[in-house]
Amino acid sequence: MQAGTAHSCCDHDHGASGHQHHAAAPRAFAEGTLLSARGVSFARDGRAILEHVDIDIAAGEIVTLIGPNGAGKTTLVRILLGLAPPDAGEVRRREGLTIGYAPQRFDLAPAIPMTVERFLGTAPRDRRAGVADVLAEVGASRVRNSQLTALSGGELQRVVLARALLRQPELLVLDEPVRGVDYAGEAELYTLIGRLRVERGLSVLLVSHDLHVVMAQSDRVVCVNRHVCCSGVPETVARSPEYVRLFGPEAARALGLYSHHHDHTHDLTGAAHPAPAETRTRPAN
Repeated sequence: MQAGTAHSCCDHDHGASGHQHHAAAPRAFAEGTLLSARGVSFARDGRAILEHVDIDIAAGEIVTLIGPNGAGKTTLVRILLGLAPPDAGEVRRREGLTIGYAPQRFDLAPAIPMTVERFLGTAPRDRRAGVADVLAEVGASRVRNSQLTALSGGELQRVVLARALLRQPELLVLDEPVRGVDYAGEAELYTLIGRLRVERGLSVLLVSHDLHVVMAQSDRVVCVNRHVCCSGVPETVARSPEYVRLFGPEAARALGLYSHHHDHTHDLTGAAHPAPAETRTRPAN
């Protein structure tokens, strides 16, 4: 399936086993991507979680992975990171790729005291950035000596993001980064993620349900419901029948706009092309 191609697969009845019998052959691996998957499938207890998934993440882009609850998004992320093996298919990561990962859940035991500084000290030991530096970068310097259990939802998410940045990653993977954050905090966090991409030259893989802001900041959106239903630039996906079928027409109409600066443009499939100097945009304030 080519990125950005609309096809009516989101509404198929998967049956009791969840299997489909008409999957297209996986695309060839693309040159120059940081991370790619082809034909990835995964089942648990006889139930299909993912079926024949293809995905690419290129240097410098934000890719947002969307889909309803139970669509297999977190499972796909774990497979892409090598934390779980697929039942079928292949994942390729560029040799030497450094990844910063902020998982969806950090379940903290209230009875175990841990300060933010101590928590950040549990990051991989090959980190090259200092704790004070990354906390300042994410706007969380003032909580450095606070207990994790005393943080608000927004503060905790900034600390988790800081931990993911400690290794100076080339690819930042954020699974539901605004979980537990209020609406105003969501917008601030997404603006911060966009700024980090520009300032650090990061690639970002976001997993989210918050379509109105995330999609507008993304270079490419991949809609998953066990398989890839549709993908492309945000405006293309928001207009696709598969997206509307999953999330409803109001979600498409709620799509916001966000201007970000980078030295390439994207066609309707999400493919990157060099941008003329006079058309390059500056970051939104």
